[in-house]
Amino acid sequence: MAWNVLRRVLPDSQRRTNDDLTADLDMLAGDVSAKRSAFWTMLLLSSVIATAGVLADSTATVIGAMIIAPLSTPIMGLALGLARGAPRSAVRSAWIVTLGVVLVVAVGALFSVALPTSFDLLSNGQITSRTSPGLLDLIAAVATGFAGAIALARRDVAAVLPGVAIAISLVPPLAVVGVCLGDGAPGLAGGAFLLFLSNAVALVLAGTLVFAITGYGVATVGQEQPTRRRTYATIVVVLVIVALPLVGNTVFTYQVALKSERVERAADAWLAGVAGANVTQVSYSGSQVEIDIRTQGDLPDTDVLIRSLEDAVPRGTPVVVVTSFGDRQEVGRVGPG
Repeated sequence: MAWNVLRRVLPDSQRRTNDDLTADLDMLAGDVSAKRSAFWTMLLLSSVIATAGVLADSTATVIGAMIIAPLSTPIMGLALGLARGAPRSAVRSAWIVTLGVVLVVAVGALFSVALPTSFDLLSNGQITSRTSPGLLDLIAAVATGFAGAIALARRDVAAVLPGVAIAISLVPPLAVVGVCLGDGAPGLAGGAFLLFLSNAVALVLAGTLVFAITGYGVATVGQEQPTRRRTYATIVVVLVIVALPLVGNTVFTYQVALKSERVERAADAWLAGVAGANVTQVSYSGSQVEIDIRTQGDLPDTDVLIRSLEDAVPRGTPVVVVTSFGDRQEVGRVGPG
């Protein structure tokens, strides 16, 4: 039954040869000079485009950088080397990936430092969307890795590869790492690098599994199973290590969202007696609550609001109210502090 499923995923009529995959994924096979020239040229250009798109907060520009970025090639080459039990090939691919990471981060940092004025990183959607990855990002990356590996192994679905390049974000997070480092925000840079790392590990895991299971792996019967087991075990351990902070961040994000929802309900009830007043936004960072309110009249007693938030956020949390007139005031702290 498993073999029938495998034949459906990768039918013999559409199966690419080992030589085809090697020519596409091994940067040190075939015309090495031409491969290197194309890879580094396109990676440099995609880095510039991605960084410009990030700084301009332009989704279309960033997507364009994703499509032309070639960084997935040596990553999948690493997966092919692991599936074949060829450590030298895998190490070469990993080294190219490492140099590529350094190049993209350097371009992002250079752009950030060269800007004449500083800018608010947290107001840029291209940055904030890549500095707080969660478990869903890892799940999507693994699925994308399977799609990419299958597309590489089949002749008839190569057209999906641009979609895979868009779905698996590699160069933009590294550009964000450089921009954040250049702007003196190592914490945000770390979050963006975690996103890249999780995506890269997911690609390697999915690619190695697909290439090994579909027959592109180790050919020697005596060493096939031990080599595969070591490879799988190593990748799974790395994936678990990467997944731990993603799970933690997902849990934290969920808790923040839950508390923000409770704060909004309490604030709505607090404003229920004021005609035309409503809550426009609630921000809870884990250390402070900020409530934006649109109102034409006076606010109700803020002590009532503070008491209503005792079950919503931890005691001692400061509460800030911002009105539509631009008034900003800390109205107190939840509980006795």
